[in-house]
Amino acid sequence: MLSNSLNFSGGPGALPACVLEQTQQAIVALPETGLSILGMSHRSPWFKALLLEAQENIRQLLNVPERYHVLFLQGGSSLQFSMIPMNFAAQARAPAEFVTSGYWSGKAVGEAAAVVDARVVWDGAADGYRKLPTWNSLQRSEGAPFFHYVSNETVEGLQFRNAPASNGVPLIADMSSDFLSRRFDIGEYAMVYAHAQKNLGPAGVTVVLIDDAMLARIPDGLPPMLDYRTHVTHGSNYNTPPVFSIYVLNLVSRWLRDEIGGVDAMQRINARKAATLYDVLERHDDMIELHADHAARSVMNIAFRFKEPQLHERFLVEANAAGFSGLEGHRSIGGMRASLYNAVSESAVQQLAQLIAEFGRRNG
Repeated sequence: MLSNSLNFSGGPGALPACVLEQTQQAIVALPETGLSILGMSHRSPWFKALLLEAQENIRQLLNVPERYHVLFLQGGSSLQFSMIPMNFAAQARAPAEFVTSGYWSGKAVGEAAAVVDARVVWDGAADGYRKLPTWNSLQRSEGAPFFHYVSNETVEGLQFRNAPASNGVPLIADMSSDFLSRRFDIGEYAMVYAHAQKNLGPAGVTVVLIDDAMLARIPDGLPPMLDYRTHVTHGSNYNTPPVFSIYVLNLVSRWLRDEIGGVDAMQRINARKAATLYDVLERHDDMIELHADHAARSVMNIAFRFKEPQLHERFLVEANAAGFSGLEGHRSIGGMRASLYNAVSESAVQQLAQLIAEFGRRNG
């Protein structure tokens, strides 16, 4: 039987056991209200207080200044791929600029190009998305309405370590798969966004941190649902928001704050998890190939494959029998992928490393 504690899925990802337990209770009846979370009104004082707490928890965890708005939106990152250019580049005289470092950044460019001019300043397709550029090697324009990149490529297992230096162009990052997994300086960005189903909770809600100065760039005439100002004005409660998803997200933020000890502690745990798994994979390089080049390796998602194709299904059968799930690689590149999101414990990673080591001894 598969185990929640051994869930290495790329998304929706694992949730902490304590969050699952609280969520189970809340589905029947919230301790504070006696009503099921699935039937709580988004206009109730309880939910308004929940929104404020969730915003404040994220502010505290990441030291977010007051000039940034914390929004909870719907549509996942895929909607942000369109909303961002509609809001910030529709009247620009120069193309919006993008780095295409993998599957999801490629999606972002495609969606943006449907509504505005988009320019790719770097594309890793020729190398199969195994490498990342150095920021100072890019030929960027000072007249671009914004510069967009994906901080962690979930599919290929690539991760940027730092933000590019500012050249006066607003910097926007999709941090869906490493948000709250490590410390970053929000002051370097005009906007950061992350859908929930990696480190934050279940699918259905997307967190957006947006500098107040960006709101002045938004043209009039957008549909209200696609205008960030609408959601700022209404405090993420313009229409019925995903109450359940925001509730679980808030439980996760409490867990990260109170049980883990904050983002810095989480970053240290994640570094140890990644080191454990990379070590065993490297020790079996006679039979296993890592997808990402060493300098670009992600702490969150580790993509690899067996050099002998017949070992692929054999390993999955053994992993599933041992309770592991989510190890199948993304359909675009195949192979294997282990996602080490915040809720994946060090113990679970050690068990996976042991499974790989034993499999290697028997099949290497």
